[in-house]
Amino acid sequence: MAFSIYDFTSFNQSIDKLLYDSLPPFWALIIEMTIIGVVFLLFYAVVGLFLVYAERKVCAFMQNRVGPNRVGPYGIFQTIADFIKLLMKELIYIKNADKLLFNLAPFIVIIASFMAISAVPFAKGLHAIDFDIGILYVIAVSSLGVVGILLAGWSSNNKYSLIGAMRSGAQIVSYELSVGLSLVTIIILAGTMQFSAIVEGQANGWFIFKGHIPAFIAFVVFLIASTAETNRGPFDLAEAESELTAGFHTEYSGIKFAFFFLAEYMNMFLVASIAATVFLGGWMPFHVSGWGGFNAVMDFIPPLIWYFGKTAFIIFLMMWFKWTFPRLRIDQLLTLEWKYLLPINLVNILVMAFMVLMGWHF
Repeated sequence: MAFSIYDFTSFNQSIDKLLYDSLPPFWALIIEMTIIGVVFLLFYAVVGLFLVYAERKVCAFMQNRVGPNRVGPYGIFQTIADFIKLLMKELIYIKNADKLLFNLAPFIVIIASFMAISAVPFAKGLHAIDFDIGILYVIAVSSLGVVGILLAGWSSNNKYSLIGAMRSGAQIVSYELSVGLSLVTIIILAGTMQFSAIVEGQANGWFIFKGHIPAFIAFVVFLIASTAETNRGPFDLAEAESELTAGFHTEYSGIKFAFFFLAEYMNMFLVASIAATVFLGGWMPFHVSGWGGFNAVMDFIPPLIWYFGKTAFIIFLMMWFKWTFPRLRIDQLLTLEWKYLLPINLVNILVMAFMVLMGWHF
């Protein structure tokens, strides 16, 4: 069975051939889907727990504190202890809640992020699905998460939850425009919506450099808008503790609360992954034209390290953003989108289209 840390294509094909040679096509397909599902479940749990720990440490660093330091060396098992605590906590029954929708909402939120992350290429040949409309698919399925948030707020029969859910709905619907338009800017440059083709198109230079100023503006707008879309500070109006207790998930406890908590961090990982893939070359190494020796050294670093390194860098930027700026008011939040980001995006798309038409990009 061929295996390479630089190209997983032959490894995946050999597993596929082994299953289809040994089993009927139906059962081979079911087993493949089961393996992919289990891998994503484990990946989801590990990344979610790690990001909670990372945020606590980054927050502590920003505030000149130590952060988690008791459970395990440097507090690395603190998030596991918290997760076990949430698993063991009682699920409190809300008397006048809409029981079906109340229980369904956390699953909708977490399924939406699961579906979206399946299209992200982690390395060459290492992705679950590779649609030719990959970016459109990710934007479409990730927006389903807002349905879960609205259901959670409405079904809880709690004024704080309902206000938080309505804020979140307005916020996500607004900022999705800027996220989509900033990605359209790069689609114009790349000439495709397929993630694997976008990464391959950055073999001789990442789009954030090849696309000049419009690509950099699109990157900055994407970071701001995606931070707002994931309900993270300073845009966390949906769960403003000082006003709304905990917003749309006020009435949730135990594992259901853990689903909302985990989904927020996985959504952060998802938008950082998309930014790394679309703007920073994904798993593609950093190359400088004419520097043969330097490029050879860069090629030696495995694609997975490039991908996770870029994603971690963008996640750090988002955490830095959260712990630096105070929370906005809801009117400031919507003003930022409709009066500033959206017009900037529309002009930026025109500039990028003109640059591509004239052939002025690298």
